[in-house]
Amino acid sequence: MPAMIARVLGEGFRVFFLSAGLFGLFAGGVWGLWLATQTGLIGYEDPTYAMSPSMWHAHEMIFGYATAALGGFFLTAVPNWTGTPEARAQFIMAVAGLWLAGRLAMWFSGALPPTLVAVVDLAFVPVLAAKIASQLVRRPKPQNMIFLLLLSYIWISNLLTHLEWIGVTGDTQNIGLRAGLLTLCSMIAILGGRITPAFTRNAMKRAGEPETNWPVSVGAFDKAAMVLALLLPPGVLIFGMGPITGGIALMLGIAQFLRMMRWRMRWALRQPILIALHIGLVMLALGLILWGLAVLGFGSEIGALHLLGIGCVGGMTLAVMSRAALGHSGRALVASPPMATAYGLMASAAILRWVGSALDQGYLIAMLASDGLWISAIVLYLIAMWPALTGPRLAS
Repeated sequence: MPAMIARVLGEGFRVFFLSAGLFGLFAGGVWGLWLATQTGLIGYEDPTYAMSPSMWHAHEMIFGYATAALGGFFLTAVPNWTGTPEARAQFIMAVAGLWLAGRLAMWFSGALPPTLVAVVDLAFVPVLAAKIASQLVRRPKPQNMIFLLLLSYIWISNLLTHLEWIGVTGDTQNIGLRAGLLTLCSMIAILGGRITPAFTRNAMKRAGEPETNWPVSVGAFDKAAMVLALLLPPGVLIFGMGPITGGIALMLGIAQFLRMMRWRMRWALRQPILIALHIGLVMLALGLILWGLAVLGFGSEIGALHLLGIGCVGGMTLAVMSRAALGHSGRALVASPPMATAYGLMASAAILRWVGSALDQGYLIAMLASDGLWISAIVLYLIAMWPALTGPRLAS
């Protein structure tokens, strides 16, 4: 057991990908219990947190679950991008402790001063950003430095939620939550646009597919997606939910669909670990189009937000965390049946939640069922990835 703990706390991908799974399971379970109280299935108990259950749920999925996944990704990827040493175990334990402190502060916020909750919860991202900045400056490529800008948008978005809870502002909570989610989507648009065609190309090359069949990226669509992805978060922060941000999201969703048309998605169906990336990006494109239309007055905004939150963020985090965990622990890049099932359950949870937003009588039941699919997907992820996240690295 001590050796396992040392391994988990000694590498960024282990501690944060494991934390993301465990916290995603906890947060999904808490949300499911609250939903069950609304249907009368169980009794209601006063929560320990200060905000409403729906706001705690939204905040913790965006700034709790997703930021853990980001922490594991950046602490693992940035050293590879820059050729710098990975973070030392002492730093990893310290920054993981900051993330955990934020989750505890939010959970017990009903008994704590709101300013203290804000200070504790807002500490994690700047420390993480400072570390990766110290590595990125060794090889300051613009395509990598932009992630520091996006991390700053996530921090500002979280700050806006806390400012309303503290009482400093009157109505910044909803903007902060949406800006945080859409910043995550912008990161996925940029990162997914790099890794999805590249990983598909590598797999096709290993399979002996001729080069003429490999994925092709169209520069104009890639550039358009990059620019729009960088414009979307500040657009939400500055202009809120209006025609400007709705138009940006709509154009980004269309650009994302167009750039994926030649990424050989049909071929990727052969490998679950590949198709999960493609599906996550389809959810991104569809969710952005639907959110843009909803902001412009057509359709359900809540449904579109959950398509982005569950299908895109949930689906892509599972896809990237599982692939990185396997690769960095010396295991074959093959999704086991439980992991492949988890990908499918996460996508199903997103679709069910989106469809449920259009229902009247069955709305709560659809929400409960979607939450059950989320929980099932996370459980399977933890089962499938436990050896890679806690066990020793296998010999190549």
